[in-house]
Amino acid sequence: MLASELAHGHAITDHLGRSDYAIIGEIVTPGSRVLDLGCGEAELLAWLVDNKQVEARGVEISAAKVRKAISRGVSAYQGDIDEGLVDYPDQAFDYVILSQTLQETRAPVKVLREMLRVGRRAIVAFPNFGHWRVRFSMLFSGQAPRTALFPYKWYESPNIHFLTVKDFEDLAIEQGFRIEKRFFLSGSRRITAMPNLMAEVAVFLVG
Repeated sequence: MLASELAHGHAITDHLGRSDYAIIGEIVTPGSRVLDLGCGEAELLAWLVDNKQVEARGVEISAAKVRKAISRGVSAYQGDIDEGLVDYPDQAFDYVILSQTLQETRAPVKVLREMLRVGRRAIVAFPNFGHWRVRFSMLFSGQAPRTALFPYKWYESPNIHFLTVKDFEDLAIEQGFRIEKRFFLSGSRRITAMPNLMAEVAVFLVG
C-alpha cells in the first residue's frame, strides 16, 4: 500500500471511527461516480467528496438521516433499497457501496443484483457472524450471541440475516458474482489468515 493511501486510511478511521470506511476510502478512485445505499447521515460520502472529489449520491430509509445528509451537502433521498433501484439506469455509477447493511435487508440477493446492475463495481462490507467471539458467545450462553460488535438482544436487533465470510463467498460463486478484492478486519487490524474465524468485518469488491 502507498504511504498516501495508508495516511488516508488512518485519517478516515480517526475521523469517522469505522475501519471498514478506511478500506472503502482506499478502494474508491478519485473523481468516480458513487452511490451509497443505506448511507445514514452521509459521513462516508461527505468524506469521499472532500478527499476523493467523487460525484456522490445516497439512499437512506430514515427521513431524519436524509435531512442530515443533505445538510452535509450530499445529494441523498429517502428510499427502501429492498424495493430496488428503478430510478437508476444500468451502469450509472462506478461504485455502489453497501456498508454493514446487507444483513439488515429483506432480500439481499436482489439488492446485490441491483447494485451490480446500476454500478460497474459493488463494495460490500458486513459484520462476520462467523467470528470466534460470536461462536463462543452462543456456545457458552446457549442464547442468541451478544458481543461488542453485536450488542443487541435478539428481539431488538436490526440484523435479520446472519452471514459469514464463507457464506458470502459461496453466494458469489452461486450467483456468478466476480470477487475482485477481499479485505478482512479485526478492529483496525487487517486479517490475512483464517478470516472466517478471525475477522470481525469483511469488505468485498465485487464486479
